[in-house]
Amino acid sequence: MYHQKINRRRFLRGAGVTLALPLLDSLQSASAKVSDSQRPQRMLLISNNLGVLPKPFFPAGTGRGYELSPYLTELADFRNDFTILSGLSHPDVEGGHSTENCFLTAARGPTKSGFRNTISLDQYAAEQMGPVTRFPNLNLGVNIDKANRSLSWTRDGVLLPAEDSANALFRKMFLQGNAAEIQRQLYHLEERGSILDTLLDDTRQFRKNLGRDDQTRLDQYLTSVREIEERLETARQWETHPKPETDQTPPDDIRDPKLFFEKFDLMLSMGRLALETDSTRIVTLMVDAFATPAFFLHPGQNTTDGYHNLSHHGQSEQKMQQLEDADRQQMVLLRKLFQQLSESIEGEDRLLDRTMILFGSNMGDANTHNNTNLPILLAGGNFNHGQHLAFKHDANKPLCNLFLTMLQKLGVETDTFGSSTGSPIEI
Repeated sequence: MYHQKINRRRFLRGAGVTLALPLLDSLQSASAKVSDSQRPQRMLLISNNLGVLPKPFFPAGTGRGYELSPYLTELADFRNDFTILSGLSHPDVEGGHSTENCFLTAARGPTKSGFRNTISLDQYAAEQMGPVTRFPNLNLGVNIDKANRSLSWTRDGVLLPAEDSANALFRKMFLQGNAAEIQRQLYHLEERGSILDTLLDDTRQFRKNLGRDDQTRLDQYLTSVREIEERLETARQWETHPKPETDQTPPDDIRDPKLFFEKFDLMLSMGRLALETDSTRIVTLMVDAFATPAFFLHPGQNTTDGYHNLSHHGQSEQKMQQLEDADRQQMVLLRKLFQQLSESIEGEDRLLDRTMILFGSNMGDANTHNNTNLPILLAGGNFNHGQHLAFKHDANKPLCNLFLTMLQKLGVETDTFGSSTGSPIEI
């Protein structure tokens, strides 16, 4: 195999556009292979601020022999790549929806006078890891109320607004320069129609010097970029279609809040692309169900109410059926993410094994505004998965003990974070 004497921060370039590459064996010289301890660990933190229905999410059994719950059957192919944890919450973080900004901070007393948030898990990790990537972290959102909600908070307790436009994030990741230069780049892209078309010559020259395995990896990666471009173009085309009569805000980019699952899927893809290119190693994604109005469950089928009103189902069979449908579709999106990360190879590992994925919520039960026994799923990261770790439901263990586990996996040397107590949770 031909080994280029350059490190992994290789870019394809053309017309002012840069495209970062995933880790390829050919980007390391034979004498400079990356050791296991040097391979980057990553973290993707996802929270739906209305949670999921508890009963179909949590398994009845515990340990390794547990039977998959109805929701988890959607993830059956990756049973050994994730762990379910029950009996976790943040001590003194109560008050229903007021807790949503505390999911990654564990700041106590969010409803008390003079409350001030604390640093979030992602920001703490980025501080400790230092400037190892172009973006220390990326903070994303779906249907998010950007002025009032975020998973990311500074050490001074200041909200960091989430990016909810895949189009804007795509430009941020691949276009560079001042305003005038970016406008010229956009003009070229309009002419060429695609970032990949703009980079075509460089891609051809670069690809021919790669080994067979790296050619396959590069092709898979470029296919991912092409798919995202096509989806963004589809969103732009949607804008030209006649709109049905509605009292909702007209679509802008892919911001129509009714396109809930499409936006969720797209932002997950953008987060994966950022991790795959090592543009960042930490991504947060807040799914703002609270701000989501009646949305499309399936083609031609809308929910009968906004997400928040559905969550206060009061045991209504109609509302619970719609919620279960929405929850299952989110599990399907997770399965797709797991599949894509398992197909992306970094060195001798799946990217899934190098990426911790936390899916959870500040809500244990949105119907009753309960903030205990939070739904927590941890996938990837090369842990000893395939189990249900159940802690006391009437005396929860701090969720920050799990955060401590994740920080240490990232290589952050700390024995405390937030409300953590004792040792990290062993998985």
